[in-house]
Amino acid sequence: MTNSFRIVVLGGDGIGPEVCDQSVRLLRQMQPHLDGVEFELDHHSVGVGQYKKTGEALPPSAFDACEASDAVLLGAMGLPDVRYPNGKEIAPQLDLREKLQLYGGVRPIKLYHDSDTPLKGYGAGDIDFVLVRESTEGLFYGREAVADLEADEAINEMRITRKAAERVCRLSFEIARQRNKAKKVSLIDKANVLSSMVYFRHIFDEVAKDFPDITADHVYVDAAALFLVRRPQDFDVMVTENMFGDILSDLAAGIVGGMGMAPSGDIGETAAVFQPSHGSAPDIAGRGLANPIAMHLSTAMMLDWLGHGETKRAAAALHAAVADVLSDPSRRTADMGGKLSTVEITDLISGSLDRQLQSGGVAS
Repeated sequence: MTNSFRIVVLGGDGIGPEVCDQSVRLLRQMQPHLDGVEFELDHHSVGVGQYKKTGEALPPSAFDACEASDAVLLGAMGLPDVRYPNGKEIAPQLDLREKLQLYGGVRPIKLYHDSDTPLKGYGAGDIDFVLVRESTEGLFYGREAVADLEADEAINEMRITRKAAERVCRLSFEIARQRNKAKKVSLIDKANVLSSMVYFRHIFDEVAKDFPDITADHVYVDAAALFLVRRPQDFDVMVTENMFGDILSDLAAGIVGGMGMAPSGDIGETAAVFQPSHGSAPDIAGRGLANPIAMHLSTAMMLDWLGHGETKRAAAALHAAVADVLSDPSRRTADMGGKLSTVEITDLISGSLDRQLQSGGVAS
């Protein structure tokens, strides 16, 4: 019996289509190696380009396809110089998170080679943690508010609900249980100042009682920023509010090579979107310079999330292929000091991927 997985592909804007196309290429390469699994790839136009054509950045047909899919693969969306009339950037990826209730922004951070980190004394695998960002509320809850530029003040609200806090904390403990690491979840908050964070911490502590095998601790967000630079090896799984997670995930990417090394998955109860954490990078779009590693690692996250034995094997093979290529520090794109193009580094990963699949796809 063949299991068919419908994957909606949203290339988006800037470098999004370039990196997304390369991951789709790897998916197609994997297909003949997988027993009883096939991918149905459903491409849709979203983002700034679509907004310019129709006035809708996320057409209803594209949203409906995402809602009905098994998973969504997204490149990048938005361009800084194209905005809505209210002055905000076009960001349909945020609409997807909220409409599909993709509450868990899962962002793995892993160092593949000591040449890729600005920190001293760290080698491959020494930095390996997951940041989980609550993605449906927090300080982003007020993003639809329009500032009166003639007024004396502007206000945004931070919203923390029991439902959202419980589910993202529970997801974080479940991730820690699955990892072969310290089995620790650290809540990153500002409970010494904000009552909403006191509430978040209370719910975190309640959820922690259901996971007695996992260590639970608390770190203030400012201290967490310091510790990420001074002792990142202390972290296993971090869980935090939307805005805090947005900021810390960029810092975390910076200690393992930059945004081109930062994959992510936005996880909900019935849907999931996988995309690199970076933006659309219009300054290098169309030049073949974009680093596709984050896109490829996001694709591996998607394959693992699909949950079939063969897709999980493919995920392990893709992880191993990326690690194999990055074990040689001369094989890098321009953002990491190398000379390889988007296609050239994918060519190397493609070659290793075949070998990994044939050998069983054991992740390194």
